[in-house]
Amino acid sequence: MTVREIMTTNVECLSPDATVTEVANKMKTLDVGFIALCENDRLVGTVTDRDIVIRCIAAGKNISACMARDIMSKDIFWCYDDQDVKEVVRQMSEKEVRRMLILNRDKRLVGVVSIGDIAKVEEKESGKALKNITDAA
Repeated sequence: MTVREIMTTNVECLSPDATVTEVANKMKTLDVGFIALCENDRLVGTVTDRDIVIRCIAAGKNISACMARDIMSKDIFWCYDDQDVKEVVRQMSEKEVRRMLILNRDKRLVGVVSIGDIAKVEEKESGKALKNITDAA
């Protein structure tokens, strides 16, 4: 089974120049905790709801002036939409991440897959991955 078959496709990119408030509002609208950041049609980072709390609010930054680029993670973990789910699980486990951005072969963002998406179809594999991810934390 390819990751394309289980990924979530309502993924959107925001500019790293978006305010943290704009990022949070987009997360609310999409009902997600993770936003990709793109510049010139290329991925440059990600922001999670946890990044907003830890890197902005808890760090005492002015939330009105804080930009996505100020709190984004620059390490971007991705795979291709035609990769096998088990390979993606292996990569998620190695990178110790709970979400993976999905690109097509033109390297355009087409989706995101979470450990929860995988758990719905690959119970044994997602269990191993989650164990590796949580053991690292």
